[in-house]
Amino acid sequence: MRKNLTQKTILILAILLIFIGGFVGIPKGFSPAAVKQSITDRIHLGLDLSGGTHLILQVMVSEAVGATSDSDLQRILTDLQTASATGATATKPDPKGQPQIIRVTGVPLDKDNAVRSVLEDHYAAQYDIASGADNSYTLTMKVSVVRDIEQRALQQSIETIRERIDNLGVSEPVIEEYGPGTNEILVELPGIDDPGRVKDVIQSTARLEIHEVLGGPYPDQQAALQGNGGTLPVNSELLKAEEGANAGGQYYLLNRIPIVAGTEFRDAQPSTDVNGRPDVSFTLTTSGGDHFYQYTSANIGKSMAIVLDNSVREVATIEGAIRDQGQISGGGITQEEAQNLSLMLRTGALPASIHFLEERTIGPSLGADSIRHGVEAAIAGLIAVLAFMLFYYHGAGINADLALILNLVILLGFMGYTHATLTLPGIAGVILTIGMGVDSNVLIFERIREELRAGKSPAAAVDQGFSHAFQTIIDTHVTTIVSAAILFLFGTGPVKGFATTLVFGLLANLFTAVFVSRVIFEANLNRRQRGEAISIG
Repeated sequence: MRKNLTQKTILILAILLIFIGGFVGIPKGFSPAAVKQSITDRIHLGLDLSGGTHLILQVMVSEAVGATSDSDLQRILTDLQTASATGATATKPDPKGQPQIIRVTGVPLDKDNAVRSVLEDHYAAQYDIASGADNSYTLTMKVSVVRDIEQRALQQSIETIRERIDNLGVSEPVIEEYGPGTNEILVELPGIDDPGRVKDVIQSTARLEIHEVLGGPYPDQQAALQGNGGTLPVNSELLKAEEGANAGGQYYLLNRIPIVAGTEFRDAQPSTDVNGRPDVSFTLTTSGGDHFYQYTSANIGKSMAIVLDNSVREVATIEGAIRDQGQISGGGITQEEAQNLSLMLRTGALPASIHFLEERTIGPSLGADSIRHGVEAAIAGLIAVLAFMLFYYHGAGINADLALILNLVILLGFMGYTHATLTLPGIAGVILTIGMGVDSNVLIFERIREELRAGKSPAAAVDQGFSHAFQTIIDTHVTTIVSAAILFLFGTGPVKGFATTLVFGLLANLFTAVFVSRVIFEANLNRRQRGEAISIG
């Protein structure tokens, strides 16, 4: 019996040391300041405690639908050429309002069957195809396909923003979907000290494309329309050159379908041009480089435009074949702008633009105040509970207090090992764990009292008390853990913090209340004479 008790005691002490190391770590010194810094490095504070920025973003998913239909439009134009349907063309009647609709017109009578066959074979899975007057066809993207594109755009936006934020070194950010079906993203950045730069990096789609120049430069939009007979050519768009770029402020008529698009850029790094000014060097993927080489080889002497976020960044004349490398320069680009742009291109373009719906900045003074009040509440609650257990259960109260302290050590150690983020609701979870731990001990102690009143010996009363209370403790803990799991699955950042601390605190409580407390009782009984009473109030 004593050997078994010794093994259990060694196990408890080992677990205690392991979890103390979890939240204390290895301090760089033995001063209180060094220990405090070591704890701070292992347990991060959430937005509501450390201060930071809270954002709610709206993803304009219709742009992702438009980008997909643009790609399909280019394929349809190629298919029409392959089918030798001379005079036939494909357009988007309303690219902004209804980006999911493509119209094919001008199909020759002798090619109608061939065109219909091509459309049905290649596009019927994604589009509802309807024939119209004058041998025309209308392709409307299926609702299920639109929803799939929108959902993928939202998830890609979350992943891209998370990668950009991680590259900026923000500690423990919260980046997740906000409200199912709203296409919104919640972003919380604890302790951020440069919200302006973070906001710029988040909101830029960084959609880099290279387009064929069809006309320009024009001094304004009116001149561009007059130069093209009052209407823009099919599948073209008019974009303004960014101020500071070559021919800045002027307008260019571009082929709306890019030569190479954002997904074909493999890497980007800040660099300098021949004059030592900051610029960005980019590298294309193998397929993108091959396509770019074919285009530039066939169009030497013509102009192309580098377009970033729907603004002409640079216009250049093709002087020779280019395969897979290039630079974005000019326009007085600063070193920080070059770093930001290369970061955004490396992490991938957002599939759609971002609108800021809500922005709140929480100051660190509020965080410090929240920490102080939260810690004061936790300490006050802990002291009150410890004192009550000592007063009401006498010697057994020491047993409960030791188990409760070990419970908190295990919980803090878990948070340290997982580098969990502690939020104000998380502190509430810790306090609730204290209450649940006391509840378990009360159940056990009251059962032991009942067994003693029934005339059982102290050893038998302890054994029966733990056995009878065990099932009730399991039931209460499981139901609470299930509720906390639901909060974690469907809650936002702070709510998840509450659920995490509560769940692990309850698991730790099962160990301390059922196992540790019983070991302490057994050690106490071993020191007493057979039949000697135990102190339990």
